[in-house]
Amino acid sequence: MSGHSKWSTIKHKKEKIDAERGRVFTKLIREVTVAARHGGGDMNANPRLRSAVQAAKAANMPATNIDRAIKKGTGELPGVVYEEVIYEGYGPGGVAILVEVMTDNKNRTVADIRHIFARNGGNMGEAGCVNWLFEKRGVIYVDKDKANEDDLMMIALDAGALDVRTENGAYEIITLPDKFEEVKSALEKNKLEYSQAEITMLPQNTVRLEGKDAEQALKLVEVIEEHEDVQKVHANFDIDEEIMERISAEKG
Repeated sequence: MSGHSKWSTIKHKKEKIDAERGRVFTKLIREVTVAARHGGGDMNANPRLRSAVQAAKAANMPATNIDRAIKKGTGELPGVVYEEVIYEGYGPGGVAILVEVMTDNKNRTVADIRHIFARNGGNMGEAGCVNWLFEKRGVIYVDKDKANEDDLMMIALDAGALDVRTENGAYEIITLPDKFEEVKSALEKNKLEYSQAEITMLPQNTVRLEGKDAEQALKLVEVIEEHEDVQKVHANFDIDEEIMERISAEKG
């Protein structure tokens, strides 16, 4: 599991869902709307929409909210048109950072993100400056106590997974983006429960951080993630899990 994936998992376990629900719902609704706009409102024919709806349901979003978001995407209901943008930059210690955004005002958002980088020990770069350091992949996490390793590996690889790794009490299944849904479906058919599943950007190499650089990098990523237009943040830092646990505990 990459350093940033570990940080996201630690935060997810500690978040107070009720306090975060408004911000989480906003991000999920935007993803559902944009997925429907690009691929149509039929989940069977639109894998991105199917994944977005599954994520929304997992966050206990009401079905009426999901239906409304789909109809806004397909044009059946009026709604804001969001543009997808990726911003790139560097954090403390030279960490590479990718920021996925959905916005109805690029000028406002780019100014905000540039300001966040500058205020938190980083700097925003030009398009393409760090994108080449990441690969788009599907990642599915299965807790070790939920599956037999040999069975899981056989099912995942037969369904088209690239690799199955073990780390920190979990199996990490890596797929190409176009095989992500097939592998997920294979796990579901075999009643293998996964804890997380997403299309993400995996770093091809990592930057080891300790001390102040580690704390500043985590703060920068967290502040970026809190911006309402930001959907996902990807970073290639490698920070000891003990440090991440401590920092997360200090933040309450």
